[in-house]
Amino acid sequence: MPIVFVALFIIVAISAVIYGAIQARKRQEGLFALAQRLNLNFDAGLDYAIAGRFSFLEQLVQGSNRYATNVLSGNYQQNEILAFDYHYETYTHDKNGTHTEHHWFSFFILTLPASFPELTIRREGFFTKIAEVFGYGDINFESAEFSKAFNVRSPDKKFAYDVCNAQMMDYLLANRDLSIEIENDALALAFTSRLSVEQIEFNLQRLVEIRVRLPEYLFTNI
Repeated sequence: MPIVFVALFIIVAISAVIYGAIQARKRQEGLFALAQRLNLNFDAGLDYAIAGRFSFLEQLVQGSNRYATNVLSGNYQQNEILAFDYHYETYTHDKNGTHTEHHWFSFFILTLPASFPELTIRREGFFTKIAEVFGYGDINFESAEFSKAFNVRSPDKKFAYDVCNAQMMDYLLANRDLSIEIENDALALAFTSRLSVEQIEFNLQRLVEIRVRLPEYLFTNI
């Protein structure tokens, strides 16, 4: 009987590897087709340089063995963009040894024509409220609905108010799943998992919609 269980385990493990490889291949093919349609570049390899290049972005400095893959890059609606799957590892330790956990999510970056201080706009939640207790307070706005829905932080309050103008607040209230970070010349969107190919194009458009709502005087008065 133990031999039968071992054999079944091996079969299941091999099947999982094969299924994962097939799904990865389908994803690459779908992203390559999307890149061709949008006239973007596509690279399915592992890119460790992106993590270093944008190490000032909070979401890209977690864990270890950080890299991007399935990278879309190029000009999208007159904006230089990057969109990619992002990987990092964390480790847990118990009496059975060290266990590696692999984390994956989708990330989008649009290059801005100016450099700005750090600004994060994230959905209000349990962890953001805990952070406030320890002194990491967010910035409040005249819109009580927006302040309740989003946690906004920046060392430059004026910049935060400029970004979170009436049009931007309305847009974000209609798109409450968005998590935004601006720093230096990067406007970034982060998600908690890998998005489908269809969602990649949808969120490229949302990235541009956010860029459009940034006041032009931010780029002319520098």
